[in-house]
Amino acid sequence: MNASKAQTSVALVAALLLAGVSVASAAGLQPSSSGQAPSAETKMAPPVADTLSLTSAQQKTAWKDLYAGSHAQKTPAGFNATIGAVVPDSVTTAPMTKKAAGDVPALKPYHFAMLQKKLLIVNPGDKKITGVITR
Repeated sequence: MNASKAQTSVALVAALLLAGVSVASAAGLQPSSSGQAPSAETKMAPPVADTLSLTSAQQKTAWKDLYAGSHAQKTPAGFNATIGAVVPDSVTTAPMTKKAAGDVPALKPYHFAMLQKKLLIVNPGDKKITGVITR
């Protein structure tokens, strides 16, 4: 390939990259740490925090939607499931179900775990417990 064609190819690639960045910028999307623009679902989710305030009715709804005694895990020795505590790696958390997130939208960005009749609401980013719901 001669120098002129190589320069044209580089210029074309650069123009395409700039066009993609311009479109993403115009749409108000910011690249994530993976370099990909967030989906519309991610963009619409409430922010995740280490504190979560639910009404008594919302707690009852979350319990009804998420509690499954057969899925309860054994509490690791020495672990106290309290707000602000970090969930140990031995405890499995799961993304919020569509039902629970639909019934209580504030729960959407969180994960949850069941430990011996305690429903833990967990910040998936830092694994801190943001809520503990009991019957």
